[in-house]
Amino acid sequence: MRREVPLIITAIFGSFMVIEYFVPHPSVTGFGEMLQQWAIIVVAFAYVLGVANIVRINGEKISKRSKDWPYAFPLLAGLGFMLTVGVVFGVGNGTLFSDFYLYAYAPMSGTMFSLLAFFIASAAFRAFRIRTLEAGLLAVAAVIVMLGRVPVGTEIWDKLPVISDWIMNAPQMAAKRAILIGAALGAISTGLKVILGIERNYLGGD
Repeated sequence: MRREVPLIITAIFGSFMVIEYFVPHPSVTGFGEMLQQWAIIVVAFAYVLGVANIVRINGEKISKRSKDWPYAFPLLAGLGFMLTVGVVFGVGNGTLFSDFYLYAYAPMSGTMFSLLAFFIASAAFRAFRIRTLEAGLLAVAAVIVMLGRVPVGTEIWDKLPVISDWIMNAPQMAAKRAILIGAALGAISTGLKVILGIERNYLGGD
């Protein structure tokens, strides 16, 4: 029963949420909104469990002196500080929590993304090595788009921005939509497998 009950609950409520999307009746949509509120409550408990798991894992890392254990100290200190400040002083604009988020976390996050730009540039350099026809087309299109997005491209040739916009709005958009359609079909198939009980990895099984 430890597996059958979760499978039955998943099938019932998953099927109802699919029906609720296609049947806009007040009684159906009302119950669907209530289910979404329940989901928010479950997610809130999941956040609490996630925080407890972070504390447990990093606490064990510190006690066992595992690899990179000194980095666990600032992680736990920052977690405890922001949690305490948010509970005591609130999380609205102008609060101490908001100030630390805007003037400490946001700049550090921007720094991380700035460092990632160098890895992206390195990956782009490796990808643009022209060894096949497809790689050559990718390189040519990338150069045109990059030059068409900066002022120097207009100085080189005034048609570069127009060609760049066409590449972004026609072939790039078509490929992007094809990828999104494929991802959506994959999500639908995965959802159906979960509802029908075919996919059981979330239960810890095969």
